[in-house]
Amino acid sequence: MPGFVSRLQFHRPPRHRKHKRSKKAVAQVRTLLTASFIASSLFIPARAQQTSPAEAPVVVQPGAPGKPSKTLPSSTRATLLPPSRADVEFMQGMIMHHAQAIEMTVLISSHTENKDLRSLGARISISQSDEIKFMKRWLAVRGEPISMAMPDTPDPKMPETDNHTDHPVHSMTLMPGMLTTEQMDALRKAKGAEFDRLFLTGMIQHHNGALTMVKDLFDTPGAGQDAELFNFATDADNTQRAEIRIMQSMLEKNSSGPENKTSEEK
Repeated sequence: MPGFVSRLQFHRPPRHRKHKRSKKAVAQVRTLLTASFIASSLFIPARAQQTSPAEAPVVVQPGAPGKPSKTLPSSTRATLLPPSRADVEFMQGMIMHHAQAIEMTVLISSHTENKDLRSLGARISISQSDEIKFMKRWLAVRGEPISMAMPDTPDPKMPETDNHTDHPVHSMTLMPGMLTTEQMDALRKAKGAEFDRLFLTGMIQHHNGALTMVKDLFDTPGAGQDAELFNFATDADNTQRAEIRIMQSMLEKNSSGPENKTSEEK
């Protein structure tokens, strides 16, 4: 029996391990309680901020050089400055200008198989269609008409309307670089390499006219000060300069190739 008792005592788990486990459990509980307390203390002020009434925004108007700023009522609303007449006429004229460029690109699919020209035409059509939407929106927000006022006396040398577009032709001649009725007719009749040449030379002329319009805008005192208009005109200038270089390169490439020969030369 003494030996049996000693064996029972030998297999009994040590008491100090149980003591260690309890200490570890207590430490874990303390950690959880501490974390809960911190989270609740952070949540209370955040909730208080949410339930407190929102403070009215402060509107500050910067003063002129050497003058103090002014604090305006919270009900103050920003208003658009009235555009100059040159700004309005630039947008109205550029809408008309872009419309003819898009009309030119519509002819590409049925008049040439030139992949480079098709790609260029698609890019011009998409970008200028988007720009027309922007210009119309810009004018509408400012209460200005989309179309430019027509001259009282049309050019007697020009027909009243273009048979293809039903637009007043005399209004189109007001915009720099736009193709004449004769140029557009020649473009519609051309095919293949001849169409490519007429399209590229015509669009280069067209783009150069747009650059002239931008220059005239910025040369006009008080014009081009509107931020949206300034950014648009600057982007249009940069884009069309880049496209002119592309078209000049394409024109040189096409003029040196045998496919550029007309049917008479062949």
